Amino acid sequence: MGLPLPLPHVIELNDANMALDLNAKVMNEPETQLPSEDATPRQNLLLVDDDIKFCRLISDYLHRYGYVVSFAHEGKTALKMMMEGSWDAVILDVMLPQMDGFEILRRIRETSNVPVLMLTALGDETDRIVGLEIGADDYLPKSYSPRELLARLKAVLRRTGRVAPESHDEDEEIVVGGLTISQAAHTAKLNGETLSLTPVEYHLLVVLAQAAGRIKSREQLLNEIRDRNYDVFDRSIDVHVSALRRKLGDDPKSPKFIRTVRSVGYMLIPPQEKGR
Repeated sequence: MGLPLPLPHVIELNDANMALDLNAKVMNEPETQLPSEDATPRQNLLLVDDDIKFCRLISDYLHRYGYVVSFAHEGKTALKMMMEGSWDAVILDVMLPQMDGFEILRRIRETSNVPVLMLTALGDETDRIVGLEIGADDYLPKSYSPRELLARLKAVLRRTGRVAPESHDEDEEIVVGGLTISQAAHTAKLNGETLSLTPVEYHLLVVLAQAAGRIKSREQLLNEIRDRNYDVFDRSIDVHVSALRRKLGDDPKSPKFIRTVRSVGYMLIPPQEKGR
């Protein structure tokens, strides 16, 4: 039995021709040699989507690039697999039966900082910001190509340290006052206490700490932590800064760590300025 179309929750498909278009995009991609046994171990992905045909299509495509993809088609199964497995990233659809992607993400973030890439047909900016506030690392809007999904996935894995960058000093430790960031361990501590940060929050903190005392514009931060250009008015960076401030115990009205420079961006306050 064929599965019903369209796939309204991930890609805007109004008829069978558009479904065939996605399939054509996958089939027309050039063949890619799979990693050898001596290459970097394959990465395990959990794809949460209630459309079985879509899952198989994306799985076949990502398999060509060395990924192992497992499926969950509803929330309870996804959460059970999260607890029982070890995942390098989760690809999570927003619109799911019984339990939506936002609720699944909330529960994931209670116990894990695994990178999460959300798939959404929701065009409203508020809906996308909700996902970022909960802890999503990136999202794809409803109309995209498999190649873009692969590029976003690679970027998320690279930013979160699941793929080693081409040039990276793993021994480098950044210390700014009571804040210590270990890039080797991918952790941040404040006065000896480990901070529970999402991957995006962690990398945002690294970028700010490396430039302590210097202003970073929103555009610079977006480009450095998300590996792609955003509109300068995109609010996602403000959402992540707000979440990072809460975890640092910082008051934006009287900041000790992150200062807002109106209409420009943000700056991590160096220790010598905190007493002023």
